[in-house]
Amino acid sequence: MTIEDLVGNYHIIGSNQDDNENTYKGVLSLTLDENKRIDAKWLINNEQEQFGTGFYKNNILVINFKYEGDDNTIYKGVAVYTCISKDILDGFWSEKHGNPLFLGEERCFRIQEQTELIN
Repeated sequence: MTIEDLVGNYHIIGSNQDDNENTYKGVLSLTLDENKRIDAKWLINNEQEQFGTGFYKNNILVINFKYEGDDNTIYKGVAVYTCISKDILDGFWSEKHGNPLFLGEERCFRIQEQTELIN
């Protein structure tokens, strides 16, 4: 598998970095920049955008991310995914100010492009 194989959009299901097991859903979009590094954009629960950049090696994808919280503070963290296949990513993440006793978790499933049938 190559880094180009990971480009696309994924449905995500995740849990936050806390003991309440708060879950969320969303979409992760992966593109490549001019240096073949990953550009990532998450849309969590149709309301919160997060952005990141990362790299890929040996079926591991690492993305440093950031987002602006409801309190106007910029939060930063890192997400690490095992690339099970080009269609399934299994990951965990941690934020700098998150609960150090827990890791967030995230599973990503490629959104298959719909092809229109011509009659």
